[in-house]
Amino acid sequence: MTETNDLTEIKAAARKAAFVRRKEAFDARVPGAAGRLSEVLAGYRAVPMSGYMPIRTEIDPLPTMAEAAAYGPVGVPVIQAAGQPLRFSRWTPEGLLKDGPFGAKVPEVDDYFDPEILIVPLVAFDVQGGRLGYGGGFYDRTLEGLRSRRPTLAIGFAFDAQEAEDLPLEATDQPLDMVVTESRVLSFSA
Repeated sequence: MTETNDLTEIKAAARKAAFVRRKEAFDARVPGAAGRLSEVLAGYRAVPMSGYMPIRTEIDPLPTMAEAAAYGPVGVPVIQAAGQPLRFSRWTPEGLLKDGPFGAKVPEVDDYFDPEILIVPLVAFDVQGGRLGYGGGFYDRTLEGLRSRRPTLAIGFAFDAQEAEDLPLEATDQPLDMVVTESRVLSFSA
């Protein structure tokens, strides 16, 4: 077996275990899980940002996104094609949505912009700012491109239960600047 196949299998096992933990946390969730995220983003009013439309057992950032939309542009990711970075289309709480790839809703009308803050969904995180995503590399490519043009803050949003040790990471994996959970804020910026 090649080293790549080994890493692929290790990542698949890590994702499987993390999905179980995330589902248990999702099933046990209490209202107000986005409260800490709102507290963090209150310090960045009017900065262009993106959130995401939660799918399956992802923690829900929509209350925070709705608050932020009252002060400045908020977008959601729109997958363009496999192997391509994400683009972000302007979202509002009352805006019309359509079905997008992978079951996530996207704005009915495309209105793209570059966010300076990204609320990033994830499968697992570690206390060093590592993130295990879904395996498509969309956020890694996107963050690499955005960060090559200007400082871009990547905030992972997750349940506490999604924390893991020894995440299988690669050199192309973009680190998070912060992780916000329902109970705490972890900051990794220098």
